[in-house]
Amino acid sequence: MPPRLPFAQAAQCCRRALEVPPKQPSLVSLFAALSVQTRSASILASLSDNKGAYHKRIRRGRGASSGYGKTAGRGMKGTKARNKINPWFQGGQTPLIFKHGQKGFVNHRAPVMAELNLDRVQAWIDAGRLDPKRPITPREIVRSGLVGIKDGIKLLARGKNEIKTPIEIVVSRASAAAILAVEAAGGKITTRYYTKAAIRHLVTGKSVHTDKPLPVGPEHVESVLQQARTSAKHYYRLPDPTSRWDIEYYRDPAHRGYLSHSLKAGESPSLYFKVPGEKPLVGKKSKKAADVTEERLF
Repeated sequence: MPPRLPFAQAAQCCRRALEVPPKQPSLVSLFAALSVQTRSASILASLSDNKGAYHKRIRRGRGASSGYGKTAGRGMKGTKARNKINPWFQGGQTPLIFKHGQKGFVNHRAPVMAELNLDRVQAWIDAGRLDPKRPITPREIVRSGLVGIKDGIKLLARGKNEIKTPIEIVVSRASAAAILAVEAAGGKITTRYYTKAAIRHLVTGKSVHTDKPLPVGPEHVESVLQQARTSAKHYYRLPDPTSRWDIEYYRDPAHRGYLSHSLKAGESPSLYFKVPGEKPLVGKKSKKAADVTEERLF
């Protein structure tokens, strides 16, 4: 079947043929113009899948000549030839998970952190989607499309050699390499406690970001209430950590926690170990008790 050309292309070919000088036969030049074509119409007959895109299905039990006839590749007799064995079946013995127990557990209440790497932060700054002259908080991070709303944001150090802009960033957690990279570029990093509801309130404008914890003590009650009464709009306050692990994390200066200013000189971030010398050790015997013990015969 000869190749088909659109009517407009055929007319253009005929027009070109008529413009040829009268020395050549017009009929020959017309057929020469019609024969010029960059692609053959027979391409539709040579279409095929890419190599490896299609695998021929193995048909089992269709005769011995196929190689998978008779027993269909399952062998002769036995449970595996007749039934399907679950991968966790251990031959009928007491399962090892019942005999020895399970080690550890999966904490379904663990906070799910949104991972943020330094190379993406620098790319967003270069694209103009983040302003390095202003503090970068979860509100700016989520609104720019870097991450979604989760229980918090953790800053990681992928692309630590690409960060060149000094920034002031506030996140939930940060790796040690990310902290060193940000500070090496002349920036500042602070870790603060957030929840999913707190980040959602920041993004929607129902909370005001602050890196200072809520003041604790009866002497601060009146000032906080007065500030809440005078404000024209109600704002949700950002929560502070309540669990021991979170409190110790944000008290640690190594994590650049926003509660690290509450540590005294020589005090550990741990809530269990106190500064030595401030209080007498629990269980220390007084001098009177020691004297009575020395006077006893038995």
